[in-house]
Amino acid sequence: MIFEQFQLTSILKKHVESVLYFKGLNPNHSVERIVPTGHVFVVFELDNIPRNTYDNETLQPLETYTKVWVSGTHRNFISISAHQQSEMLAIQFKSSGAFPFLHCPLQDLNDKVVPAQEIFGSEVLELREKIFMAENPQAKFNLVSNWLESRFDSKKEAPEYLLTFIELLQKEPVSNLNRIMDSYPTTQKQLIQHFKKYVGLTPKYYHRILRFNEILKIINKNERLSWTEIAYSCDYSDQSHFIKEFTLFSGFNPLKFIKMDFPKERTNFFPLDPKG
Repeated sequence: MIFEQFQLTSILKKHVESVLYFKGLNPNHSVERIVPTGHVFVVFELDNIPRNTYDNETLQPLETYTKVWVSGTHRNFISISAHQQSEMLAIQFKSSGAFPFLHCPLQDLNDKVVPAQEIFGSEVLELREKIFMAENPQAKFNLVSNWLESRFDSKKEAPEYLLTFIELLQKEPVSNLNRIMDSYPTTQKQLIQHFKKYVGLTPKYYHRILRFNEILKIINKNERLSWTEIAYSCDYSDQSHFIKEFTLFSGFNPLKFIKMDFPKERTNFFPLDPKG
């Protein structure tokens, strides 16, 4: 299997979390659950295999996607297909980084997966064909990097004070949320408007997603867990609040989640039909 994570230029590094390429992935399942992270993705399929999203309850197919698609900021988990001999390239934007490249308010993409040409036009399909034909991973990345730089509009960058605010949210416990929000240099209404435009979510909901992902990191690091301790350390009001929140974002009861013993290398992807 080939797996590459590319080095980003200084212009892109401020706005793009990562550009990943893999080839020859052979999962032992056909459906997987993705939990929310607060990011937007552009995904290039390079194996000519259509992908599906599924109803989270029935796992019946909902939509089919081919070639290139954009996955907006999701507030809850989604279910997608997984395939043998997968080859894909994925751009993951930073939490406030997608707007200068997509040129549309991020709230318009909340909880959506859309064909990329709806946002970028035919140019993204032409780019996909070039990536598909490129001889090696670095050549594929160079195409993506050049395209991103051509799409970048500095006038659409998030203001620095919003970036500072997001950094505080990523570092501070939930108990400090109100104090952080009070420190924002504009009104609370403008803060929420900025967040919806550049992140897609409200500050409070984004912070809830951050907290949930911190819990996943704790679970991955610890073999013996106390749910009470986790609930307390992550500022949940009580254990029942923690369980409700965990179930909302993952679709799993925490105790059941631990017993399923998911692989730890993909912290936000969980197989739903593993074939032992």
